[in-house]
Amino acid sequence: MKLIECVPNFSEGRRPEVVAAIRGAIAAVPSVVVLDTSSDPSHNRTVVTFVVAAEHAVAAAFAGIARARDLIDLTTHTGEHPRIGATDVVPFIPLEGASMDDCIALARSLGERVGKELDVPVFLYERAATRPDRENLADIRRGEFELARTEIGTNPNRVPDFGPNRVHPTAGATVIGARPFLVAYNVYLGDAKNLPVAKEVAKAVRGSSGGLRYVKGLGLEVDGQAQVSMNLVDTDKTPVHRAFDIVKLEAESRGVNVTWSEIVGLVPEKALFDAAARHLQLTQFTPAQVLDRKVREAVSGGQSLSGFVGSVASSDPTPGGGSVAAHAGSLAAALVQMVTGLTIGRKKYAAVEAEMKEVALKAAALVTRCSALVARDADAYVTVMNAYKLPKEGPDAARRDAAIADALVGAAEVPLETARACAEIAELAAIVGEKGNSNAVSDAGVAAILAEGGCRGAAYNVRINVASLAGDKRGAPLAAEAKALVARCSAAAERATASVERGIGA
Repeated sequence: MKLIECVPNFSEGRRPEVVAAIRGAIAAVPSVVVLDTSSDPSHNRTVVTFVVAAEHAVAAAFAGIARARDLIDLTTHTGEHPRIGATDVVPFIPLEGASMDDCIALARSLGERVGKELDVPVFLYERAATRPDRENLADIRRGEFELARTEIGTNPNRVPDFGPNRVHPTAGATVIGARPFLVAYNVYLGDAKNLPVAKEVAKAVRGSSGGLRYVKGLGLEVDGQAQVSMNLVDTDKTPVHRAFDIVKLEAESRGVNVTWSEIVGLVPEKALFDAAARHLQLTQFTPAQVLDRKVREAVSGGQSLSGFVGSVASSDPTPGGGSVAAHAGSLAAALVQMVTGLTIGRKKYAAVEAEMKEVALKAAALVTRCSALVARDADAYVTVMNAYKLPKEGPDAARRDAAIADALVGAAEVPLETARACAEIAELAAIVGEKGNSNAVSDAGVAAILAEGGCRGAAYNVRINVASLAGDKRGAPLAAEAKALVARCSAAAERATASVERGIGA
């Protein structure tokens, strides 16, 4: 299942009954789970965060927009936060199994429906933008609802992407898009008398003014305090702690101290882990050390398939090719096990039943073995990276070289184990292809192909780590065994695929 996060911002933060009605409309759509609802009376704004299956994402967002259109009147609305519509902005964010392209398609589908059915003009922004000058939300929203009323319909540069070429009289316009995860982060600078400093600091920190590229910032007065309000649009490239450090530095240079900070809505745990690791100087910290994460995985039975695919598709280097090779091996072994299950107990195959039972046991063990290798391969890569982070100079330099060599050997041994497992799986696939249920011969062939691909991929990972060993004698035997395993696996896969061709050739 493809999971989508949606974080619509509504121009209402003072009437709980209106917020409840909008939230309820969203929550009533199938598969929606509302994770958070954050209202700010000073901003007069509410942020609803929900996750939903991709096929219901448009319906859920549309339900919220429709209720907001009927319940919010921007002609009487006041608040600190800029806004152009009753539903001001609706971003889609890809989660498990989903891609940015999925979210762009959802944004366009929602925009078209809102324009047609609700008579509200829609502008597409961020990754869904149809033109470069609309990528930045602030550029679309400049002048807010009041300026939009005069410019939409008269200024050719403000023709909406969908809907009428005029604002809705009370609901304004809506901005819809697709983007990575955003963190709404505010830093306070004490009394409201420091508002001029907050405005200067916001200008210094935001990317559009030459500050941090992935930060949008405003200086606001909120509840009698000076606030630097920020949107961190890519916390991998501009983490929370860096934004805080720059705000603190800029404020102190103007004689003002930071008093406190807050996160609005939800935040990825990685963003907080990174901040904690930076503050505590944990140079080799990884999220794999977090007890709660290990417990969650154990209780839930491990990472879901869509979660694994999403992790592979991310910009993180793990899980990588070695883990994928091991996963291919586990799928191949599972297919072999399936074919044995379709063979055992059938009169036609009574003569091979004992052999099929033995193959089934071996295949089951190989599923478990390859599944463990998925995580072990990722852990081996982390060990290599940690070794490279050791000091290059001084008394620890020699220890660093030895640690790197040992880590590279370990990182080669793990995929070598995957290659061994895949070769065994291919041989089992050949057996069930030749002797198992003929109606499942194609499944035996797919198992063999997956096993061969897993073996070749694992061998690549052996060789690339051995190549970095710079003359260490431990590398050559590992590479030689990997080469032999590929040949062995390919021969078995050829037997299996030959059975497939015989079985379906007619």
